[in-house]
Amino acid sequence: MSARSGPPEEGALLVRRRPRRAGAAVLVLHGGRAESRRTARAWHLAALRMRPFLRTLDAATDRDDVLLGQVRYRSRGWNGAAEDPLRDTRRALAELHALVGDVPVVLLGHSMGGRAALRAAEAAQVRGVVALAPWVPPGEPVAHLRDRRIFVMHGSRDRVTDPAESAAYVSRARTAGARADLLVVPGGDHAMLRRHAHWHRRAATAVGDLLSPAGTAGFRPAAER
Repeated sequence: MSARSGPPEEGALLVRRRPRRAGAAVLVLHGGRAESRRTARAWHLAALRMRPFLRTLDAATDRDDVLLGQVRYRSRGWNGAAEDPLRDTRRALAELHALVGDVPVVLLGHSMGGRAALRAAEAAQVRGVVALAPWVPPGEPVAHLRDRRIFVMHGSRDRVTDPAESAAYVSRARTAGARADLLVVPGGDHAMLRRHAHWHRRAATAVGDLLSPAGTAGFRPAAER
């Protein structure tokens, strides 16, 4: 039995499922825009697109100690040197630590959220990152990923972010000492609508693999059991 609640409005952490005693956590980060100071809203399409991933994660886990949450952005854009979603992700991680203590965390991010998740992997409690069609322009830092576990999925027909840049990023991350893998989804688009069930199931399986040294045990979608 889990209690479901959320933090005060000003918080960066939005809890979707809170167990009585958390042994691990998964935080979901949605996409956004390169530049926008407008307030991010839960009804924006980028945020709505991640709800099926949360539902899949909720249904997939056999564990009753995994907290599921989302990062709440203050604005819709990355906004250059301001790196607004990265700041929000760091705030969410700090709020999570205050809430449940030192538990392993996996970050699941799409597009701009994938970039923020990969940057935030420097935090001690982050065990790994699942990045979906991430925005990883040339020059993105990778040194902080040493000993981190990274799984990237990218659609071959993505016209918003570049699968070739994801491949280059994964290669550089490996050189930096990360355990990084890339899965190209044939025919996949940026919104992850084509072959959507595959995106949902494979992302949930990857999250489980990152949480459990034994592999995907305890976090497997029903279709794969």
